Amino acid sequence: MSSSQSTGNSPSRKLGLLTIGRKRPGFDQQWNQIMRTKADEALAACGFQVISAEQPVIDDQTTREAISLIRSKGCEALLVLQPSLGNGQLALTVSQEWDAPLVLWATPERRESNIVSSCSLVAQHLWASVLRQAGRPFEFVYGDPDEGQTRTALTTAADICRTVSALKHAKVGLVGQHAPGFLNMAVDGPLIRKVLGAQLHPLSLPQFIDRSRAIDEQAVARDVAAVREMNLPLNGVTAADLATNSRYYLAIEQLIEEESLDSMAVQCWPELPNVMGQWPYLAFSRLNDQGRVVALEGDVDGALTCLLAKLLNLGVGFITDWLEHEEHSITFWHPGNAPLQLCNPVGSPDGPSLGEHFNIRKPLVVDGPLRSDRPVTIARLWRCDDQYHLTACQGRAVPPVRKLTGNHALVEVPDRDVREWFDELCHAGMPHHVVLFVGHHRDTFRRLARAMKINWAP
Repeated sequence: MSSSQSTGNSPSRKLGLLTIGRKRPGFDQQWNQIMRTKADEALAACGFQVISAEQPVIDDQTTREAISLIRSKGCEALLVLQPSLGNGQLALTVSQEWDAPLVLWATPERRESNIVSSCSLVAQHLWASVLRQAGRPFEFVYGDPDEGQTRTALTTAADICRTVSALKHAKVGLVGQHAPGFLNMAVDGPLIRKVLGAQLHPLSLPQFIDRSRAIDEQAVARDVAAVREMNLPLNGVTAADLATNSRYYLAIEQLIEEESLDSMAVQCWPELPNVMGQWPYLAFSRLNDQGRVVALEGDVDGALTCLLAKLLNLGVGFITDWLEHEEHSITFWHPGNAPLQLCNPVGSPDGPSLGEHFNIRKPLVVDGPLRSDRPVTIARLWRCDDQYHLTACQGRAVPPVRKLTGNHALVEVPDRDVREWFDELCHAGMPHHVVLFVGHHRDTFRRLARAMKINWAP
């Protein structure tokens, strides 16, 4: 994965397009051309940079050549378009040449015709069954290229396939290890590589501390000035407390660039507040706000959960404890690491401020509740029984009934008994951290689990 992706830029929008043609005339070829033209227009409207052969593929040779071209241009997702029924045998050729999930798009029949115009849905259904029997994951889209619903479905399907491909080239850094006693977040590098394809990159905590201390003073001063321009109120701390967090921020930024990391987790306690005199949570908040995925407490799988969301274009996540629950609500809380974009506006009555950690009274954490009155998704990726699992649940953030230090959110979950769900998750080995995202994304996470061939915990 490129360093541009590591530093928070949008993931690549390159999309390989493989159009299946026919050696012999058949069906309504005028309709075929109309669908191909409309498909091109739809993909352009979705923001994709489409890479394809000049002509539809019709046999093994043209299929292999087209996929070779698509791969050489750096595409991480492949869309198969079949506007007229073609050779079903090519499904196996494609599965030999493309080792990642792909998107099958079936286009509609010509409604005003009294004869079958394309058999596109039949053709893609045939391919779907062949790919499934061959053990190859895929996403399926059926619809008119002009319809907004179809274009949304295409974007989501392509993002899912691209995420699986991108993860195979991703690097997740771990500074130190999991926090003391948090055994449920112990990392398994070989399993990450085997199941997810990502690479674990261990890094030294003492060296990170030395790096933070050695940051150039002028660079620290510039970053402190940038933080002060954010106009965050100071509650029990002073401007003099900003420099150490700027050192954390700049040191992590350096590591991400130097090691080409796509996400990272940091063992933030007890060493950092004890040795450096500060918690790094303001730095984590800022970095995540900017699209750099950084997890606290050495939670590598939490970092990977956030990376999946980033690749899926679902936005930033808040790694949080599951603090308490009732039948249809959950209170989430953590001591001050939430991305500022998830909080209320700076300067508002419930806006974020900077303060001390609630437990070990040292700076520098972000205090303030998350914004309410919007849809959210609770998600988590984790390992248990030598395999990976993924879960997600949708709800709505509502105004909290009490105010807590750090960051917190009250989420209503009307469609399930939270007590039963929590019990199931405990018995599935899910760690005490989950990740909160804005918007409803449960179905996207479910389909991603299927494409990654990992267990979906409903």
